Amino acid sequence: MAPFKKIAIYCGSSSGKDPSIEKEAYRLGETLATHSIGIVYGGASVGLMGAVANGCLSKHGKVIGVIPNFLKRKEIEHIGLTELIQVESMHERKRIMFDLSDAFLVLPGGFGTMEEFFEVVTWSQLGLHNKPIVILNWNGFYDPLVKMFQTMVEQGFLKKENLDLVLVLEKTEDLFIQLQNYSPSKTEKWLSNDAI
Repeated sequence: MAPFKKIAIYCGSSSGKDPSIEKEAYRLGETLATHSIGIVYGGASVGLMGAVANGCLSKHGKVIGVIPNFLKRKEIEHIGLTELIQVESMHERKRIMFDLSDAFLVLPGGFGTMEEFFEVVTWSQLGLHNKPIVILNWNGFYDPLVKMFQTMVEQGFLKKENLDLVLVLEKTEDLFIQLQNYSPSKTEKWLSNDAI
């Protein structure tokens, strides 16, 4: 698992209504730290963002937050991180998170989480990167979205090989097995890396 030094975490700045998901986010952070994998995330101290960061920090893991200045109050910046990078825009935040990370992990969240996920998976589809993209589908949270993906394939709007760029896992423990066995897609690149 050596190539995976840092993973970008996309998730909600809210905790949601299922307490077990917040607990699982904290446990994920702990487990990443014990595997010597650092976290790159949105920099908030609240919600699932705060839970996964605190879990990693509790086991002396490295956590890098990237937060736009205009969101510092709304998302309540985390002051106990290994590093907090302050930026001016959402685009800059996403670009830095992309550059710093070796893989992308999607936890439950809302529109912001979905926007981040769809951007990196679209870049992967276009051949702009071959980093792993994993959805942790805790308690079936993403079942409706996964069903929508399958509908896209059935209706001819998405190729099966592009859907296969996304790993959907039910259990946190499966993440580390998948990372150990990960091999980059060999799909032809459509654009140069300069286009990102």
